Amino acid sequence: EEKLMGFGHRVYKNYDPRARIIKSHADEVFEATEYNPLVELATELEKQALDDEFFTSRKLYPNVDFYSGIIYEALQIPPGMFTVIFAIARTAGWISQWLEMTEDPDKKIARPRQIYTGAREADYVPIGERTGEDRISGPATRPS
Repeated sequence: EEKLMGFGHRVYKNYDPRARIIKSHADEVFEATEYNPLVELATELEKQALDDEFFTSRKLYPNVDFYSGIIYEALQIPPGMFTVIFAIARTAGWISQWLEMTEDPDKKIARPRQIYTGAREADYVPIGERTGEDRISGPATRPS
């Protein structure tokens, strides 16, 4: 059994109300952008899934990611940037939740499960000069 990404939600067991809002904006984007066969394919997939007993019996409806993904595609955003755009869109919410948490003396908003116990201050060491556990290896630092 495989998953079809963009369908279903862990919290919303019926159609996600946020997805309805994004869908209405998606339709506006599709009208304003040039023809894209992948967008047409995605909208047909949506129609088929909404008419399919397998999906409806399991309450698997298009979610926010489904519509945001096809909007990004219609806007010609490279797929490798989808996660970045997704995170940027949530940054204001994450910051506001953090502010609420830090300004609430009872800290009712969030209950962190981890406590940082590392050094408060550290000197910056350029990546090329790092050794041992501090060394970060990646495409820019791998030996050729």
